[in-house]
Parts: sequence; C-alpha cells; structure tokens
Amino acid sequence: MLAALGFGSIGLFTVLVMTRKISAVAGLILIPAVFGLIGGFGGTLGDMMVSGVVDTAPTAVLLTFALLYFLVMTECGLFEPLIRRILAIVGEDPVRIVVGTAILIMGIGLDGDGSTAAFVVITSMYPIYRQVGINPLIIAMLLGIICPALNWLPWGGPAARMAVSLKIEVSDVVLPMLPALVITLATALAFAYIVGRRERSKIEARKAEAALRAEEEGEESTGGTPRTPIPTKNVWFNLVLTIAFILSMAIELLPLPALAMIAFSIAVTVNWPNLRVQDEKLKPHMGAVVMVISLILAAGAFSGILNDSGMVKAMSDALVAHLPDAWGGGFAFVTALVSGPLLFILSNDSFYFGVVPILAQTGAAYGLPPEVIAHSVLPGIFLHTLSPLSAPIYLVASLLRTDFGSLQRYALRWSIGITLAAIVAAAITGAVYVA
Repeated sequence: MLAALGFGSIGLFTVLVMTRKISAVAGLILIPAVFGLIGGFGGTLGDMMVSGVVDTAPTAVLLTFALLYFLVMTECGLFEPLIRRILAIVGEDPVRIVVGTAILIMGIGLDGDGSTAAFVVITSMYPIYRQVGINPLIIAMLLGIICPALNWLPWGGPAARMAVSLKIEVSDVVLPMLPALVITLATALAFAYIVGRRERSKIEARKAEAALRAEEEGEESTGGTPRTPIPTKNVWFNLVLTIAFILSMAIELLPLPALAMIAFSIAVTVNWPNLRVQDEKLKPHMGAVVMVISLILAAGAFSGILNDSGMVKAMSDALVAHLPDAWGGGFAFVTALVSGPLLFILSNDSFYFGVVPILAQTGAAYGLPPEVIAHSVLPGIFLHTLSPLSAPIYLVASLLRTDFGSLQRYALRWSIGITLAAIVAAAITGAVYVA
C-alpha cells in the first residue's frame, strides 16, 4: 500500500509537471499531501511537511544567497572578460560553443560541487547561447551528464556515502571506475558534438528562412541582435572574492550557507554601497530568487511526506524484493540498471544508506563483493539530477529562465543515454562483472 502511494505520488507529479498541467511548486505540495491523506496520515501530514522543510532549509539558504551573489557578479560584469574570450575562441559556431561548454563544465566541476559549476557556467554561457540562438536547455543537459560523473571522484558525495554504507575504502569504490569515468566523459563530449551539430543545422535553417522572407518582403536581411556587453565594475576585487568564496566552499571553511551569506553581504556592500542602487539592481531578480526558495522548500515538504510516512522505505523494499531470482548471475548488471530509477524516486541518503546495503547483501549471496555493487550503482546518479527530490534542478531551471517540466523533458533522454553508456563502460573495463 505505502509503496503504491509513493510510486503514485512521484509518477503523477512527473507526468503532470512534464505535461504542464500543474506548476512544480503546487505539484510538490498538493500531490504528496493528497496521497498522504489517502494513506491515512492526515493527523501528522503537517508535521511531516514541516520536518521536510526544516531538512531542506540549509540548502535553500545556500542556493538563495549563492544565487544572489552570482547575480551581483553578473551585474558588475565579472564574467564579461570570460565571455569575450570564449567568443574570440569559438566565434558563433554552435558546435564549438556547445563542446566548449562541456569542456568548461569538466574543468569547473572537478571540485565535485555541481552548484558552483551551474552558477559559473550558466552565468557566463547563457548570454552567448541567447545571442547565437542556441537552445539554453543544452547547458542544463550538459551539466546533468557531466557533473554526476565527476561526483564519482573520491571527494564526490556518492563515493563517500557508499564507502561508509558498505564499510569499504573509498579507493576501492573510485579507482576501478576511473577507466569507465574517462569513457563516460568522452561519451558526454560526443553527445555535446551531436547536439551542437543539430543546433547548427536548426540555426542555419532559421537564417535561410528569415533571409527568404526578407527577400520576399523587399527588406534587408539582418542577423541576430548582438548582446549588449555589461559594463565592468571592481573586476579584480570581485574576481579575488569569487575565487576565495569558491575555495572556501571547497574546503568547507564554514558551513556552506554561512559562507554564501557572508560572500553576498560583502559583494553587495562593496559594489553598491548606496542602498537605493542596491534596490534598483536586485529588484528585477527577486522573482527568480523567490521561485528558487519556493521550489526547494516545496521539495522539502514533498520528501518529508514520503520519508516520514514510510513510503520511501516501502518503495525501496518493494523494488529490491521483486528482483527475479533468475537474474542472480547478472545481479551486478541488474543493480546497475535499477539504480537509475531508484535514485530518481529516492533521496541520496535513502538510497545509499538504505537500499545499497540491501543490494550488497543480495549480491553477496551470488558471490559479488560489495565493491562491485558500489561500482554498479554509481551510474544511477545521472537520473537523480532530474529527480523532483533534487534541489539543484530547480536552481538550474531558474538560472535558465525555464520551468522544471521543460528542462526534464529535454534532458531525460540524454541522461538515460549517458547512464547506459556508463554501465557499458564499467562492464568493458571490468568494474562491473558477472559473478
């Protein structure tokens, strides 16, 4: 019963949001509440929602003030030199721009913090995509197929969680997967090239159509409207502050929400000491900030109901219990295939600390060491980036001026593709094998 309610909540939410029948905020709150009432949790529903909101509050604070910080940096033109440099290298060729975006994500995302990569990459590349006419959702797709792979590294969350959960060394999780990581990143670059070629064809077709229409109407054909560069202000100070902010987050000098609050306060005070100017600069962005906060807190209410009601545990138990015995010989591959759907419907901690130990026990019965199970579940992290329980996806959607459903629809097929590629890579390099 509980498992069915959990699957129903996530499935209905995904369908309604992807088909634009309900907003993400309303869906995150109303859908689990209705299923909670059906499950008989009416008396404790409010407490469950508040509990989830409390759990996600630090994430909401971090992303809100980090978003405000990078908005200040954008308004002050910090990324203008980078944008000009990128345009000088890649020009306006969509293939070069998209592949260059992928390479930029790989460089910035090496620290394992996908949020930092999202802020920097979207802030610097979004204006270029708009100027050239490239679909900005490609940036979200590239973040979703590259940053999760970089999280396989020792300082990434999944590897550390599994090492603790299975009582094994982090090196036993990471080192055998490094060849597969290289292949997966190469596949991501290939995806970027394919998407870039498609965008080039679309843009050329649009230009040809516009030229033909202009000729028929007797008007002069014009190209795209060039973007207006943002005047730079306090570039060196802002650059040093941004580097210090990112490094402080990497070494966790302070709790991350506190670092974001301090960095924003310094940035806004130094760059716009006049309060009236602060209001004028920040007011146009307040809608995006409020939307990010609303989505993350609503996602907290969603996960609070699913976790505290027992739906999450029931879903994971049901999925593991219904794995056919006939699949035992290839249990590592089965685990790899189900890890994506499991991570789509479960939170990270629920999966790595609740489900993975059960999978490891089952695998041991078939002669598989826990390290192989750890390798098998790593590719599933790609689908987690599109989960309604993943806070960063709402941040990315806000930065790209789009909605959750559009982003999910566009990126899903590529996330599935990179997941399958990662599984194949792990198999051919020997990290995942038949017992």
